Amino acid sequence: MAKELLKGNVAFAEAAIRAGCEAYFGYPITPQTEALEHMSARMPELGRVFLQAESEVAAVNMVYGAACAGVRVMSSSSSPGVSLMMEGLSYIAGSEVPVVLVDIMRGGPGLGNIAPSQGDYFQMVKGGGHGDYRQVVLAPATIQELIDLTVEAFDIAEKYRCIVVVLADGSIGQMMEPAELPPMQKVRKLKDRPEWALTGAKDRDPNFVSSIYIDPAEEEVFNLKLAEKHKLIEANEIRFKETDLDHAEMAVVAFGTAGRIAQSAIRQAREEGLKVGLLRPISLYPFPSEVITKIATKVKRILVVEMNGGQMVEDVRLAVEGRVPVDFYGRMGGVLPLPDEVYEQIRITYEKIG
Repeated sequence: MAKELLKGNVAFAEAAIRAGCEAYFGYPITPQTEALEHMSARMPELGRVFLQAESEVAAVNMVYGAACAGVRVMSSSSSPGVSLMMEGLSYIAGSEVPVVLVDIMRGGPGLGNIAPSQGDYFQMVKGGGHGDYRQVVLAPATIQELIDLTVEAFDIAEKYRCIVVVLADGSIGQMMEPAELPPMQKVRKLKDRPEWALTGAKDRDPNFVSSIYIDPAEEEVFNLKLAEKHKLIEANEIRFKETDLDHAEMAVVAFGTAGRIAQSAIRQAREEGLKVGLLRPISLYPFPSEVITKIATKVKRILVVEMNGGQMVEDVRLAVEGRVPVDFYGRMGGVLPLPDEVYEQIRITYEKIG
């Protein structure tokens, strides 16, 4: 298929539709509202479900209900809206039903602003709602990756019966780039939904979906089951991209838009003879810890670049285990770092190698 010029929010919405999304529930919030607008037109014309809920709290619980029926379902929002969904996401995780959520991050805390940020890393990567659970978190850096990871998210969610978050920021949601959309998948028929789903028990024994375990011992057994699932995810779903790390003396680690900006800065640095490369984590959970550990045995220093006050840097430092110094450079509140300032920080950090 030919590439076309697509805005990020429209791109992931259409990608979800083509991945067989049967139902979308959401609430408008900048900078992802175009996704909801696209869904409001496309889903009904395809005979699928679209509903603008009265709030993000209502939307996530509608998502929960549809997921219990084995429906391919998703929602999307931005940072304050996602915060309102946390309780519902915990219930979804506790019921082991597959759900896709796209979070187009904006500046915060509080109402903040509508500018691009990466301040939701802790919220999304460290679990989100209450309880011992993890959700798969995928971070695109381009519109094409946003499309591809949205499609993949549905498959991963169903494979593990878990939440998969596509975590981008306002710049990716609002920018336009040439990209290729996938072919249209057929929507599943009722008879093809998972055997655990609540589809009516006329010709079978009833199914039961719940997240409540009154007996603490039973709750612990369930949590141990989740932990085993997390191990399986960590063994199979790590994604990352390396650039110019062969023979590098210094590594930059950055995700999403920050990774894209860092790549431009690294290109400039290498033109000036600095031996620096980039690791861009694509899966933020599961995190590519072992990859970073190996990099730390080869380079002399690591610089983490983020559009926040320092969140992923904590996971990088855990993976490095003190082998080499880890520096941090971040911009907060929706301020985009420029390639020149990241290059300057690379140069300053590189000089510390000695």
